[in-house]
Amino acid sequence: MQYFLTAILFSFFSLCFALPVWAVEGNIEKSQPSLECIPACPDYSKDISWASKPINPQKNVDVFYVYPTIYPETFPKNMDVFDKSLRADVQGLLKAQAGVFSGSANLFAPYYRQVTFACLDQNQDMMLNSYFRIGADDVHRAFDYYLNFLNNGRPFILAAHSQGSVVLLDLIRSRFKDPKLQNALVAAYLIGYSVTDKDLKNYPWIKPAQKADDTGVVISWNTQEPGATGSPVLRSGATCINPLTWTTDETPADKSLNLGAVFFDDFNGTVIREVPQYTGARVDKKSGALITIPPDKMEIGHFPKGVLHKFDYAFWYRNIEKNVQDRIKAYLKKHK
Repeated sequence: MQYFLTAILFSFFSLCFALPVWAVEGNIEKSQPSLECIPACPDYSKDISWASKPINPQKNVDVFYVYPTIYPETFPKNMDVFDKSLRADVQGLLKAQAGVFSGSANLFAPYYRQVTFACLDQNQDMMLNSYFRIGADDVHRAFDYYLNFLNNGRPFILAAHSQGSVVLLDLIRSRFKDPKLQNALVAAYLIGYSVTDKDLKNYPWIKPAQKADDTGVVISWNTQEPGATGSPVLRSGATCINPLTWTTDETPADKSLNLGAVFFDDFNGTVIREVPQYTGARVDKKSGALITIPPDKMEIGHFPKGVLHKFDYAFWYRNIEKNVQDRIKAYLKKHK
């Protein structure tokens, strides 16, 4: 029995701290995290490791949501998932961003040791950052636990923003070649990061959304003003769909199609204001961006001028909310 317990503990800590095999083979930056700098590993068999885990799921569909970058510190380079202040920030995002999903689906959201923004190099593929991999591997483990113990055969949505979208793209690349997972996927909302033509070529199971009710697809856009440059999340060859029309051509969508922008205090989830017909949008094929001209001057944080990353959900909130409902209906009708 003692040997068995020792083996279990060894395996658990290996999962928490070991990098993937390919990291050792030179594909990840040479500077590897030291163990004393890595915050404690979440155990997804414990409720404390989940920001949201319904006790008695009532809806026919789940959503597995991964929150965006909220961790601002320079040391340690990964978020401590047991920090009370950071946990409160995540709870605010569950009410704000994840609110477009939680009305239609059972919300599952793991805490994960995301990398601080200060640690990321704009010129490097984020997925090759060894500190990023710590958080990404947390989400992989959380997803495994969700599938094995929480899902109970229900179809699911994947949803995220920013760093969370990078994590879920990494998950889809590595795991969704499996037809069973493809069949269970209603849609993946990977908003605020780029799913590129190269991704589609290298991972043929990634299929970009083309309309409002296709299923098993990946949905992506990056919002910015005309002429904006330097976005760290807009990659070459980015795919984009217009959340006002759910089309991928460059036809402008008038603001009259905007069902409502909803602005939240992201840190506590309270609604600041809701504005129907807030702004229109168009897809720019050359850059892959979603272009808009907001009527207000926006506080964009640390992003370059005109990059409206912070508002990827807010500007189109009610349209996303309705689209989630439409895709669920289409999926359930297709899989009767």
